[in-house]
Amino acid sequence: MEKILLIGGGGHCKSVIDVIEQEKKYEIAGIIDKKELIGQNVLGYNVIASDDDLEMLHKQYKYAFVTVGQIKSNAVRVKLFNHLKQIGYILPTIISPIAYVSKYAIIEEGTIIMHQAFVNASAKIGKNCIINTKALIEHDATIEDHCHISTGAIINGGVVVKGGSFYGSNATSKEYIEISGFIKAGSLTK
Repeated sequence: MEKILLIGGGGHCKSVIDVIEQEKKYEIAGIIDKKELIGQNVLGYNVIASDDDLEMLHKQYKYAFVTVGQIKSNAVRVKLFNHLKQIGYILPTIISPIAYVSKYAIIEEGTIIMHQAFVNASAKIGKNCIINTKALIEHDATIEDHCHISTGAIINGGVVVKGGSFYGSNATSKEYIEISGFIKAGSLTK
């Protein structure tokens, strides 16, 4: 198994660890977080370095994954993703073995598909996205780069979610519309 660095050690990191362990494609080498957190432990994995060490660590590790979540803003996720790419890291797609992703769907780099999410035929998920637990992405939907589709959210057929958007838990969209920005939990977008 290839070794992978996780960038960010908060709550979202815990969920990502669980998916990576279940997927069994990567071995977690350690977590990168703030300097003052080095030595701390997240679900049995040590915080081994800070963002300042990413260039040096690239000599030893070629895979990394952004494990900072996104609620109020995606700015930190975007900055980290771009920094990792500029250094030369490979940012894989991570897909839970208990999610369903159609063989006709496209999932781009740095994106995670969490447990029990469903991505249907001809859906396209961009770079550095979070498709969270039990989210549904229907046929022909497009989720542009750096989006978070939250737990239990429903994106219906043909919908376009513009880059950087946050789509809240249990929000539901009408089909064939465009969505952008911050959509609060439980919303109906039409």
